Amino acid sequence: MSNRFRAVVESANCWALPVLYLAAAALRAQTGSRAPDPILLDSRSAARMLLSEVKPEYPALAKVNYIQGSVRMQLRVTPEGRVVDAHVIHGHPFLAEAALQAVRRWVYRPLRRGSAAAEFSTFVDVKFALHTRRIDRMPPQPERDLDRQVRPPVPLRKPASSDSGDSVRMRVLIGAKGQILDTQPLAGAPSHFAAAREQVEHWTFRPARWGSQSVPWYVDIDVPVGPSAAQEPTIPRTR
Repeated sequence: MSNRFRAVVESANCWALPVLYLAAAALRAQTGSRAPDPILLDSRSAARMLLSEVKPEYPALAKVNYIQGSVRMQLRVTPEGRVVDAHVIHGHPFLAEAALQAVRRWVYRPLRRGSAAAEFSTFVDVKFALHTRRIDRMPPQPERDLDRQVRPPVPLRKPASSDSGDSVRMRVLIGAKGQILDTQPLAGAPSHFAAAREQVEHWTFRPARWGSQSVPWYVDIDVPVGPSAAQEPTIPRTR
């Protein structure tokens, strides 16, 4: 059966205020408390400023498993119009990797505020839609069927440090080679988000497996922050 497919970028509604708060807090932690927050630009206005839009390729693994839907992301764009940060808010891991690779190459027209260009943040949805002539052959719940078949990623090693009692709950997107593709804070003190992201970059993971094949997948972990964290990695939860 041959599938025709398309990837369409749509404007996202900025309804995810709790997520935006966490993202903005993470940016403050990265840039310092005295640095101004990026301007929140509504997605329609941001779409009109898009100069170079790289279309994502539809992942073969997603097609063969009938996975479709949208990937919502929060972007941070420099005064020069370059996407410097792109983080997944939600979306299937098979699609999220392709969406990240595409949007990180987008270029925007600089946002002007008076005589100066300004950094801004916005939300986008990247939508993946399968089209087939035999819609009756598509399973009713393909994502649930796939979830039951995937063995999630497993943390293998993390740097030794002392246990301060503080931690940040993180959702990590692990690639098919075990590499970290994206991190997103889920809970914890915003002042610890940057440290948690830096800690996770030194962890190693065994990638998720679908049968004998390694696949991209999410894992939720608790990342100890502070001067020490000697305990073993906590047992992860899947997405």
